[in-house]
Amino acid sequence: MLPILALSLSCFADQGTEARRQAPPSEIYGEFFEAVQASRLFPDSKAFADAVPREEPAHILAAWRSERDQPGFSLRQFVQTHFEQEPAVPPLDVYAHQDLCQHIAALWSVLTRAMVVPKAGSSLLRLPNPAIVPGGRFREVYYWDSYFSLLGPAASGRRQLVVDMINNFADLIDRYGFVPNGTRSYYLSRSQPPFFYEMVALLSEQDPAGAYARYLPQLRREHAFWMEGEHEARLGAPHRRVVALAGGARLNRYWDDRAAPRDEAYREDLALARASGRPAAGLFRDIRAAAESGWDFSSRWLADGHDLASIETTQIIPVDLNSLLYGLETAIRLGCLRAGDAACVDEFTARAVARKAAIDRYLWQKDAGYYDDYDWRRQRVTGRLSAATLYPLFVSVASREQGHRVARMIQTTLLRAAGLAATPLHTGQQWDLPNGWAPLQWIAVRGLRAYGEPDLARDIAERWLANVQRVYRDSGKLVEKYDVVDPSRAGGGGEYPLQDGFGWTNGVTVQLLRVYPEFGGACTSSAPADLDANTGIQP
Repeated sequence: MLPILALSLSCFADQGTEARRQAPPSEIYGEFFEAVQASRLFPDSKAFADAVPREEPAHILAAWRSERDQPGFSLRQFVQTHFEQEPAVPPLDVYAHQDLCQHIAALWSVLTRAMVVPKAGSSLLRLPNPAIVPGGRFREVYYWDSYFSLLGPAASGRRQLVVDMINNFADLIDRYGFVPNGTRSYYLSRSQPPFFYEMVALLSEQDPAGAYARYLPQLRREHAFWMEGEHEARLGAPHRRVVALAGGARLNRYWDDRAAPRDEAYREDLALARASGRPAAGLFRDIRAAAESGWDFSSRWLADGHDLASIETTQIIPVDLNSLLYGLETAIRLGCLRAGDAACVDEFTARAVARKAAIDRYLWQKDAGYYDDYDWRRQRVTGRLSAATLYPLFVSVASREQGHRVARMIQTTLLRAAGLAATPLHTGQQWDLPNGWAPLQWIAVRGLRAYGEPDLARDIAERWLANVQRVYRDSGKLVEKYDVVDPSRAGGGGEYPLQDGFGWTNGVTVQLLRVYPEFGGACTSSAPADLDANTGIQP
């Protein structure tokens, strides 16, 4: 047995006291948690991590220590006696309507979960307002998923749901200093791609600066989380999420504050560590950092391009993360300008300018014509093309020429019969061929339209929507990911079966049909009014 308890000690010194109090189940239950996961009582490791205790954890542990060595002891019966399983999101095909838009409209109420006060020892984190969950095994709120999910309610006039979700994330930032990966205690050591500022912008498409000004405290605090320790970072010695580069540049990487198996994939991480031959702590950290990226898992993070044991996420400066942080810095500058805070405007203008220069220097590949991730240890780009190259267009950090060159690159390398692929490689990982994902289609379409590439944007949207519509006609479902090479097959790969629901597919579908109603009819009769009018927002 690996020394998991020693590895699992967390460093939450810079986070709120609530984060320090809410230990994950693997720490609360220790050896008992390990025993349950090792026994394979649940096919999905996440099931026990999400189980709800029927009594105080101390009482459960005392009972386990007292009973486990008795003749006839049944671990299965013990777990059933002391825990209950959270109800699954209902099978969503039973909500199928003949019309896709009607189906999506019905799903918002199914996927919107009324947040309850979690029981002691439960991994669920509290939220003040109802919230959209992705669906399937994902019964809690996820950070970057939520931006793409909210594109649907924002486009169809469900203003209260948008406001409630944004205020949920503002509350998480106020309590923890950042937005966790998801609303589980085992996610409190990492975040996800910082899309909060994009959610805030949904409140007022015509005047996002006004919305940024109202949420400035949370926007600035999130930025501080990503930049924590920026002055401690040195060449060759990053500090948490900040990497120092030549010439004083600072860019960011994905990270996790724990170096232990993930609670939600406990068995899988232990098995990989045993088979890898690598020091376990470093492997766990790289696995967790990839989970923070949202691309879990992809050839982007693999040293040899195919074997998960070669994962090296913390060694990589990703183009998507740094593009989003440029967007966040720009949003803060606009909010501060509206608020009349000149010092803040100066600071974040300088930060955005510096980040753009560093993106151009380290991530833009002039000869090849695309943005690439950068390996700070080897001091070279990774050479692993992915759809993340479109993020500089999404946040408008690319020049016009760079945007056109990226368009040509993805048109020839990533565009497939049924949508845009995440990468051009087949590896068996879910963020590689043959899969395509709704978020990447929206990143591409919005970015390409902004850079004068309407034909390519339209082509991607048409192929993707036809894929979504075909799967819906055949199955009555909207799913998490799609096969963009052969649309007659389901998306696959990864650590769990294909999930349906699915929040971000629903949201992106509504938004794309709003932009291109000729591909299936708009799911909303008109463009929504600004969502910040008369909502009583209390950030």
